[in-house]
Amino acid sequence: MTMSRVPVYLHAADPISHAGVAGQLRHRSEIQILADDELERAAVAVMVVDTVDEEALRLLRSLRCAGVHQLVVVARQLADADLVALVEVGVGGLIRRSEATPDRLVSVILSAAAGEGVIPPDLLGRLLSQVGQVQRHVLGPRGLTFSGLAEREIQVLKLVADGLDTAEIALKLSYSQRTVKNVLHDITSRLHLRNRSHAVAYALRHGLI
Repeated sequence: MTMSRVPVYLHAADPISHAGVAGQLRHRSEIQILADDELERAAVAVMVVDTVDEEALRLLRSLRCAGVHQLVVVARQLADADLVALVEVGVGGLIRRSEATPDRLVSVILSAAAGEGVIPPDLLGRLLSQVGQVQRHVLGPRGLTFSGLAEREIQVLKLVADGLDTAEIALKLSYSQRTVKNVLHDITSRLHLRNRSHAVAYALRHGLI
């Protein structure tokens, strides 16, 4: 059986980088490089940058808003602070330009298309350290988790996952039904989720419930 090719939207900070990465990928049987006007078909977006600056983060957010949820970044330089920013935006695949051989890049793209995150081991250790500091010193005191969900939002999602309806959740948590509905609406709107079931699936995937 022939494996379907992964449609990839490629963005690079300069034409030379774009041409170089496109040349690496264009003849691979696993990958289909899309034209600039085919973004809506993309399963994975690959961004090639020198550094992770505000412009790069803005473009990554715009790609997610456009419906591309699997993002891969190829960067020349990566500071510790960049790692948390990239994860917050939703980047699932990260690779240094010096390590971006055709085989390695294809492997990261295919993993991203399958919903699997890929971060170099040394960067993963640094990321976990950064996440721990952010959780302890920034999010924790504000009642938030690294996912951006408040504790009461997690409580509501746990009860939805247990099969409780709005009235039962309100009774269990001593909230009004309007409050429960507002909490669920805030979650689905902020995280671009379709409904309660999608919100529960998101929470399960991220180990929140």
